[in-house]
Amino acid sequence: MDVSVIIVTYNSAGVVRESLNAVSASCGCTLEAFVVDNCSSDSCAQLVRHDFPWVRLLANDRNRGFGAANNQALPLCTGRYIVFLNPDAQVKPDAIKQAVAFMDQNRSIGLAGLRMLFPDGSPQDSVSYRYPGEKYAYKELGELPGSIAAVMGAAMIVRSDLIKLLKGFDEDFFLYGEDQDLCLRIRKAGYLIGCIPDAVVEHIGGHSENSFPSGDVWRKKMKAELLFYRKHYSKRAFSRARTANLLKCRWRTACLSFARCLGVQCGGLEAKMTKYRTITRTLVEEK
Repeated sequence: MDVSVIIVTYNSAGVVRESLNAVSASCGCTLEAFVVDNCSSDSCAQLVRHDFPWVRLLANDRNRGFGAANNQALPLCTGRYIVFLNPDAQVKPDAIKQAVAFMDQNRSIGLAGLRMLFPDGSPQDSVSYRYPGEKYAYKELGELPGSIAAVMGAAMIVRSDLIKLLKGFDEDFFLYGEDQDLCLRIRKAGYLIGCIPDAVVEHIGGHSENSFPSGDVWRKKMKAELLFYRKHYSKRAFSRARTANLLKCRWRTACLSFARCLGVQCGGLEAKMTKYRTITRTLVEEK
């Protein structure tokens, strides 16, 4: 088997059909597919079970989080490579074939991201060249191979033997940050992180969190970033990164509050206020 595709779903009935149809239309390689459903309250698990009998469904009785759900399927995978794919991502017909060819030709790359586009065809930024708070701890990370720090976990391919050696995702990351953590661990193991321009994926983005208030989403993102700091940086670097974030959020909250008092029309002002106030509270709580 060339590839094992793992898709983690959570209330994804509205998008997973198109994602699986796109996987089934993939050409040029042999593959198997797994869907791990994190206790969806919609018809997602039933849809997969009834309409896609060729897919192996793992239905959880609770939401285990993104990394843990992916890890559930890892022992069952027989592919040389594993593709982690979000349910709101649709691979183009030859994307997986291109990804396999790229990995076969670049043995020094342990994990690579596929090139993502928004549904309107515009490019989606999915590659990072620095880790969160890295400027406060860059000397601590040492010399890491390659220039790419991380790729977005919505569509990425990894060597099966490598991901299993690393025991998959760190399950302490419930949602957000697990892709950056995995990429850093792969680089520490001596492999490069790559990006595959010929393997194209259409990605909606943010699907799993659309039903949650924006404050909850920002809280999860900040908690994941703080966990990343704690895991990979010294206490001194953690403190510096946390303080810098706190000062930035307080300053931006003050500026937005002043603009509101002056009656300045600012697009998305209330959403920005929610963002920075939520992040500030999270940073104060997580010392």
